[in-house]
Amino acid sequence: METHYLTPLFSPQSIVVFAGKPDQPDTQTSYGRSISAQLEQGGFKGPVTYLDVGMTGTLADLAHSRADLAVIALPTEELCFALEVAGRIQCRAALILSAGVDSTQAHELHNIARKHGIHLLGPNCLGYQRPRLNINASVAGQLAQPGSLALISQSGALTSAILDWGNKNAVGFSTVVSLGANTAVDLAQTLDFLATDPATQSIVIYMEGVTNARRFLSALRGAANTKPVVVLKAGNASAASAAALTHSGSIVASDDIFDSALRRTGAVRVKSFVQLFAAAKCLASRYRPVGPRLAIVTNGGGPGVLAADWIEELDLKLARLSDEAARTLMPILPANATLSNLLDLSEDADADAFCAAIQACARDSAVDGVLVIYSPKLGGDPAGVARAVSAMNAGLGKPLLTCWMGDEQVAEARQIINTAGVATFRTPEAAVDGFSNIASFYQNQQLLHQTPPPLSQLAKPDLDGARLLIEGVLAERRKVLTEMESKALLAAFHIPITQTILARTASEAMLISSQLGYPVALKIDSPDIPHKSDVQGVVLNVQNAAAVRDAFSDMMATVRRLQPDARINGVTIQKMAGKRHGRELYIGVVTDHLFGPAISFGAGGTMIELINDRAVELPPLNLFLAQRLIDRVRTAETLGEWRGAPPAQREAIEQMLLRVSEMVCELPQLREMDINPLIVDENGALAVDARIVVDAAPPSAADYDHLAILPYPSNYTQEWPMRGGGQYTLRPVQPDDASMLQDLVRGLSEKSRYYRFASSLRELSVPMLAKYTLIDYDREMALVAVQVTRTPGEDGEFVETSHIIGVSRYIANPDHSTCEFSLLVDDRYSGQGLGTRLMLAIMDVARDKGLTEIDGLVLVKNTGMLKLMASLGFQIRPYPDDPDFRLCSKAL
Repeated sequence: METHYLTPLFSPQSIVVFAGKPDQPDTQTSYGRSISAQLEQGGFKGPVTYLDVGMTGTLADLAHSRADLAVIALPTEELCFALEVAGRIQCRAALILSAGVDSTQAHELHNIARKHGIHLLGPNCLGYQRPRLNINASVAGQLAQPGSLALISQSGALTSAILDWGNKNAVGFSTVVSLGANTAVDLAQTLDFLATDPATQSIVIYMEGVTNARRFLSALRGAANTKPVVVLKAGNASAASAAALTHSGSIVASDDIFDSALRRTGAVRVKSFVQLFAAAKCLASRYRPVGPRLAIVTNGGGPGVLAADWIEELDLKLARLSDEAARTLMPILPANATLSNLLDLSEDADADAFCAAIQACARDSAVDGVLVIYSPKLGGDPAGVARAVSAMNAGLGKPLLTCWMGDEQVAEARQIINTAGVATFRTPEAAVDGFSNIASFYQNQQLLHQTPPPLSQLAKPDLDGARLLIEGVLAERRKVLTEMESKALLAAFHIPITQTILARTASEAMLISSQLGYPVALKIDSPDIPHKSDVQGVVLNVQNAAAVRDAFSDMMATVRRLQPDARINGVTIQKMAGKRHGRELYIGVVTDHLFGPAISFGAGGTMIELINDRAVELPPLNLFLAQRLIDRVRTAETLGEWRGAPPAQREAIEQMLLRVSEMVCELPQLREMDINPLIVDENGALAVDARIVVDAAPPSAADYDHLAILPYPSNYTQEWPMRGGGQYTLRPVQPDDASMLQDLVRGLSEKSRYYRFASSLRELSVPMLAKYTLIDYDREMALVAVQVTRTPGEDGEFVETSHIIGVSRYIANPDHSTCEFSLLVDDRYSGQGLGTRLMLAIMDVARDKGLTEIDGLVLVKNTGMLKLMASLGFQIRPYPDDPDFRLCSKAL
């Protein structure tokens, strides 16, 4: 059951084609006329059967036409009938090549496919190519050269353009998929297939939109965990909401949120078509993630300086050789060579000099990648240097990028480099861009492995009180909390706030001010005024009672004049924060229509829009993500010693970000929020003003469905006793469990490994480890039993070591109602009830997720496992596809 469910679509053994009558080309569509030729020219080795939907006979007559894949290229009015026929002859997948199918008919096609259990690619798509399998089931162009790069495109025109570019630039593809606007097999499912495809080493995506954010991010995380993924997204100009009720809602655009979402998946985003080609070149060369330090080897100073400038522009680092490496290299180079910053080999450099410099960079641990720039000169040999440099790529161990500048003189050299599979560019900037994609992938992998729980390790918040407060506001048919209510909500999550008291008259204001102590701040309190400063609704540093009285009266009069329809509760009084060295920051929350809530952070104060210094991250956050969020804004530089002020307490900001993350996770009613200003100094952080907007929660919000990234499901953690003493922890798997899982597999007997994996493997490969530990908790679950042992160390102190002693797992099937299980128990703990406990726990999780049936394959020889399944009430039946297995299933 390891075969991917989209295998019949993308790796069919047989194909049936509905393209109309070949002897009546006028009745065929343009796609119908070309698809037959494309399939034949591609050289597909399996049987291809051509059927006419208008043929006479019975379904029994069609039984011999059963195939894995049905390719349909017919007029719009015949599509539904052809798909129905494909379902009746038991095709497991279908591809509809068409254009102009409206959403109503597309929905009808989807229903037919769902009824027959068909995985449908299309309508309104150009099909796909699988060069290694000689399948050109597309009308996007001739079959591409085989390679390791996969392309997914939501634009047919761009698909054709990239294929044409790839043929000219010696870039091969493992898979090319053109997705239409109404396709049933979508971007997420295609990514899911490519993540497990052994022929695909890297993936490039052109996309215009997604319909299900969580499913898309989940598939992207799964793919990017083992393979570099680069995304170019169109439609980035969407502005922030004009109807926003907070600063955050007005300044954080949906494109910022898409950027932050993509970083959390481990993928890399490029902003232009040119950059996408640069990324494709690097990925096709099978470069792997590295750090940001790029060395430049050149025979001309000018181009090298251009590259160095672009390195700084992209926040990369110009790598410099160590002093020892430079001293060793210098005698081999021409007399005019310099190695201080760039490795400028001078105009006299020949192939040997370039090779020596590249070799020095390869040996230097301070260099992550090498860019070779060659400028043609009179009497030079660009082709000879190209041959020598290309020959070094195989054993280099680091990314090697090239830039042969010019045109006619270096045409042969570029061809040599392309043929060798080395990335080459026409300009230094494009080459640095290409390296930037590789380095960004390396950095984003750190974010990919962050799966925080919804609640941090800080003191538990008053969730019941917070929910009651919000329900009270919504019961009054209000959405905007007053400042008093906003601060009460922050206080429920232990966020430090300034003491605030509401005054309804000038006399009350004077009395409250005297109790709080001067100086004080006065702020208008109204649910209808989002930005108090716009209506002169803020007065600071009021020093005495008379000034409070006058400020109160003037403020009320001014606000009533400027905004006569606003509901006014009164004026809030609060003591001035008194932080002499305070920095004004802000923390905000916005809700994107696709990706849900997002947390923003940056410079605060009244000029927040003008300063425009912010960074955005998707919840949930942990300490690592909070620190990275702070580091991404320019204002972070002011948090150290700044103009005579001592360093601000960053830990206080980090804790506040974690608290806001808790609010976002636990309160699905939260729509927008501003904490502005947030004042931080050497003593801590204080929320001076806050504005919160709420709305009714979606029905399924209890399962964190309002979040694009599902939090770590810590609620499934349990402690269980061991027979004979001791205990173990049963918890969901985490990304950093990979080494413990590998130790478990290595320690198994050969028989146990064979029973679990049906093969003679001795350890898990890196992709398998990634697949088993970095999982999407929404569609699969793995529970690990972890035992901690304490052994005395050399210094007499006890050392605690954690071991995984068992794993149970399920993966939901594409029907979203059934799932497949697996179970593995350490041989040393066999017979202690661990397998029973793991199976019962994983079935409980599947039941919680709404799944109705769990099943799995067990080898006939694995009598112990079959006995366990019988004891748990599973039905055990023969497996028709393989007599060596039994199918065990149980209704949940």
